[in-house]
Amino acid sequence: MSQIDKAARRQKIKARSRATVHGNATRPRLCVYRSLSQIYAQLIDDESGKTLMAVSTMSKDNAGLQGSKSERSAAVGKQLAEKAIAQGISNVVFDRNGFRYHGRIKALADGAREAGLIF
Repeated sequence: MSQIDKAARRQKIKARSRATVHGNATRPRLCVYRSLSQIYAQLIDDESGKTLMAVSTMSKDNAGLQGSKSERSAAVGKQLAEKAIAQGISNVVFDRNGFRYHGRIKALADGAREAGLIF
């Protein structure tokens, strides 16, 4: 499968899942993006179209993270959950953004669940 086919397939899956996954102020959408070496997660209120908070492996707080990419993803999930709970958000809707629920995506979700987010 060529890179163009993979990208088009991911965009189709993303559009299909976005039709059913919606976030609001009380239960925002936890959107995850995975690049080759980094991972990004943000909480989005779809009704107002605003990002409530964002955390990534590129954040200043995570500059000294050590370990494998999966371990760093789990740390990002924990950090996002701690920030969300501090702002009074405990329930979210998980949006895997067309990526398979496996590896770093799963590690981020598990880290967020361990820290107290419910989804």
